[in-house]
Amino acid sequence: MSGETTRGIRAAQAGIVANAGLAVIKILAGVVGHSMALIADGIESAADILSSTIVLGGLRIAGRDPDQDYPFGYGKAESVAAAMVSLMLLGAAAGIAVQAAREIVTPHRTPAFFTLAVLVGVVIVKELLFRRVKAVAASVGSQAVQADAWHHRSDALTSGAAFVGITIALMGGPGWEAADDWAALAAAAVIAWNGQKLLRTTVGALMDRAPGPDTLRQIEAIASMVPDVRAIEKTIVRRAGMFYFVDLHVQADPSMPLRDAHILSGKVKRAIMASLPAVRGVLVHMEPYEGQG
Repeated sequence: MSGETTRGIRAAQAGIVANAGLAVIKILAGVVGHSMALIADGIESAADILSSTIVLGGLRIAGRDPDQDYPFGYGKAESVAAAMVSLMLLGAAAGIAVQAAREIVTPHRTPAFFTLAVLVGVVIVKELLFRRVKAVAASVGSQAVQADAWHHRSDALTSGAAFVGITIALMGGPGWEAADDWAALAAAAVIAWNGQKLLRTTVGALMDRAPGPDTLRQIEAIASMVPDVRAIEKTIVRRAGMFYFVDLHVQADPSMPLRDAHILSGKVKRAIMASLPAVRGVLVHMEPYEGQG
């Protein structure tokens, strides 16, 4: 199992522990403090435990070495986990929206003042967790860990919205009890937006969408620097979880013996994999150079 996978697993484990503790605190505070928004927020934290568990499982599967049945490895499991967490974000947004709409039309008591202190603590913890997990996702290139990070941010958003709404309800007095529900409705829209963005990215990875042009240019530049490489005709790259597989067409001197061409292809492969650790495999097609000079 690679170091990147291990770091991603640790980030997911931290999320499970944090969500378990926060879920208990928010649900208890919501029941005692008469805040349906806080109870719903606690239920979402409980659901976040499942999302982090999915990420954990996806990373463990993705970390397996290639075998006869899966010669390209198990990296796609990481993208599958990211897609599932993205769908859970959309589901959480829909659930929050439905619950908020129901509470808006249902008379209920004004939440207790102490619930604000609980929400402040939740927002701080979740925002710190979001930034930590997001940094890990960026460093290891994991879509699943990134989706898990945004699930933490969605929790911070709903808690922040509940804080604003409860503050308005407490300041406004009678008639303003539903303010926290309106705030939760706004937070649901933000969560849904982030969920659909993450889902589009993960679906692209599952369908072998090519990476950005910067990645292709970097690979071609590395290959072009290998001695005896005359030109790069075509580069195809696909993503499998946190890793890339490269298919490269390299042009060399037409008079080069087959053995030397084979050696050159190996040099190109080693140069790319040495410079880009995220590249798991390189397939080099040797072709005769037909240009000038």
